Amino acid sequence: MSDTAGGTGGASPGTAEPAGTAPAAAPPDRRPGLRERKKQRTRDALLRAALELFTTQGYERTTVDEIAEAVDVSQRTFFRYFAGKEDAALFLPRLSESHFIDAVRQRPPHEAPLEALRRAVLESWDTIGEAIEAVVPIELHMRTYQLIESTPALLAAHLRRSEEIEEEIARLIAEREGLDVDADPRPRVAVAVFGGVMRVAGRRWGAGGDTSVAAIRELTAGYLDHLGPALARKWDTRAD
Repeated sequence: MSDTAGGTGGASPGTAEPAGTAPAAAPPDRRPGLRERKKQRTRDALLRAALELFTTQGYERTTVDEIAEAVDVSQRTFFRYFAGKEDAALFLPRLSESHFIDAVRQRPPHEAPLEALRRAVLESWDTIGEAIEAVVPIELHMRTYQLIESTPALLAAHLRRSEEIEEEIARLIAEREGLDVDADPRPRVAVAVFGGVMRVAGRRWGAGGDTSVAAIRELTAGYLDHLGPALARKWDTRAD
């Protein structure tokens, strides 16, 4: 469901971590030291250079050496921050996914599962901008989503991650509702339906010309608004 869950709190720009892992946020009462801030700036510069190159000349045609050269660091430095090109390309979508999961976790318990998911994803689009802008311009982040949709290797990795996110969300929904996720199919069914809607919305947005947050939020809301009628009502009205 991470196609549009920008969809998607959780991780935030922090210090360098082992390649392939999201950075942990610094404790609120401790300002990062000079060394940590330098590492963060290097990571952010590498990430921005990678996304600029990926979205302008293509993911497959961009090399790690080009990314490192754009920041005037060594290839070895790049691999201190990222496991590879794929890790860099999917770094911010993973941050967005963490943000979405946190939004679901914080929804009030009286909301029905699908309503909680709907409100969480729209809230994510309303609030993710600040976290993303701390690293790269938001328009570059949105162009990266289109890159993922049009790059088979990235899309496959992104969809694999989406399956993991759906399982995590299903377990979270089951916990909210006091259910055993392995005994009651409803949490996984609801999340699978929701995830399918998100992927359709993401593909339609990716094929369009408007890459703004407002555009994907509006499209996502419109598709989710049709979820209930699409499942509960008869569509063919010719005989009415």
